[in-house]
Amino acid sequence: MKKFLSLALTLLMILSLAACGGDSAPKDSGGSPPASGGDSSSASGGKLVVYSALNEDNTIAIADQFKADTGIEIEYISLGGGDAVARVQAEMDNPKADFLVGGSVDLYGPLSEAGAFLEYDSPNNDGLDERFNDPNHFWQGWYMGVLSIIVNQDRFDKELAPKGLNMPETWDDLLDPAYKDVFVWANPTTAGGAYIATACQIFRLGEEGAWTYLKELDKNIHHYYKGAADVISPVATGEFIASIAWGHDSFKTQQEGYPLTLVIPKQTAYEIGGAAIIKGGPNSESAKVFMDWLLTKEAQELSVATSYRYPVRDDVAAPAGLPPLNEVDLVDYDRNQAASMKEAVLEKFEAEIISNRA
Repeated sequence: MKKFLSLALTLLMILSLAACGGDSAPKDSGGSPPASGGDSSSASGGKLVVYSALNEDNTIAIADQFKADTGIEIEYISLGGGDAVARVQAEMDNPKADFLVGGSVDLYGPLSEAGAFLEYDSPNNDGLDERFNDPNHFWQGWYMGVLSIIVNQDRFDKELAPKGLNMPETWDDLLDPAYKDVFVWANPTTAGGAYIATACQIFRLGEEGAWTYLKELDKNIHHYYKGAADVISPVATGEFIASIAWGHDSFKTQQEGYPLTLVIPKQTAYEIGGAAIIKGGPNSESAKVFMDWLLTKEAQELSVATSYRYPVRDDVAAPAGLPPLNEVDLVDYDRNQAASMKEAVLEKFEAEIISNRA
């Protein structure tokens, strides 16, 4: 009973941190005819049903290329990470989907413990860094995202540079009073990415130093948004000057022509994007093929091109315009500790920061 209650509380926490999901209607990937020229439902177990927490354009590109390469069609349902986790949990007694893709592997742990995933050790993960492979083989890391400071270059040049301010290079630069009311952030109690950024400060500064930092940063924050990605548009359009956001999502907005500058500070945190086969799904053999495919060089290159996320394979280049991963200074992020302290950290953030805002 205690284990069940613990799992339920963890799942409720995941839901509170997840961003809003996308369109939940099933969608056929369409795409090119099967590469084999035959019936795609015979060799590998049938059409693959995927719950995707990726951006929809990224999902479509992956689905189309997977069908072209294997002949297996994907029917996808776009959901936020927490919504996808909740649906897999709700359907454990009668799974409707075969695969969960996208979202941080931090979200996958409770489902792994509950028995929602099929154990599978892909032969294509043998050469990966061990942090990308679940030692129990219930989930697989297949991309990586890093946190960045984002700045509207136009407003910065007009308003802050004349005051003698240089472009921020470190987390501590954000404490400058010049950022007061021109800085926004996501609320860690509702945004998973913001919680990772909060944990980042704990890992780099220690408990006491981190809370001092977070309370000082709060003095500059105009307001908090609900979702981690919600901060990007208001900075890109110049409503505010700076924020903290995932580098890949911000870089994608920059590529659309907005005057958005990204800074990846030293001791930054990161997410490992997950994938897992749903236990009891109707097409487990097709799901294994998809897992193997996600780790191929071609699929990793496609992910980089369509999402600007870092690949997990060493032989695939980082997105053009972003530093190679081996040049990024990553904080020593302990995922087990981050998970175990999450409830206490969020309660303290709510009580000592959010509740005390004027």
